[in-house]
Amino acid sequence: MSSRALAFAAIAAICMSVLPARAAVSLSEVAGRYVINQNGSSIHFSIANAGGGSLRGDFSRFSGTIRLDNNDVGRSAVAITIFPESVVTGESRVDDFLRSDAVFDVANEKEIRFRSTGVQRTSDDTALITGRLTARGKTFPEKFSVELAGLKSGNLQFHVTGTVLRSRYGMDVGTPIYSNVVVFDMMLTGRRG
Repeated sequence: MSSRALAFAAIAAICMSVLPARAAVSLSEVAGRYVINQNGSSIHFSIANAGGGSLRGDFSRFSGTIRLDNNDVGRSAVAITIFPESVVTGESRVDDFLRSDAVFDVANEKEIRFRSTGVQRTSDDTALITGRLTARGKTFPEKFSVELAGLKSGNLQFHVTGTVLRSRYGMDVGTPIYSNVVVFDMMLTGRRG
């Protein structure tokens, strides 16, 4: 689950490279290194339930950087780390279960990491970010869609979405009652730093 969140953050970073077209600024003006700011950012996830509804949650602790390459958007880079002990669903027993060795195993696995391997611009304000997601000692390629959400007070904002199969990372407990697919919906804010 956390793995998807990391991937979404990476896609958000790529979206920054799309920013210039919508914000009427050039890439050279926004090129550089950005730090993902937890204030103004959110990482949400949901897992559908066979009985209807879904399990929904957030990660309250994460960090990351985005480097926008002025000369070649495809050479831009995103690195995101999610701290799975920060998972919050609103139900303490569910939070405890998600932190247990059945899912995130936070006693042994402190981080979920996403590192981009490529950025592809898909329109004036969207991009596809590909990269490697690592959770519970397993690494797989993942991809996320990013849409430019705005430029406010020098901070870049973007909406990142995507899905991750939790079974790939050994977190498939409860299937098929709970879907194997984790849906991520993230709003990320990057500040130059």
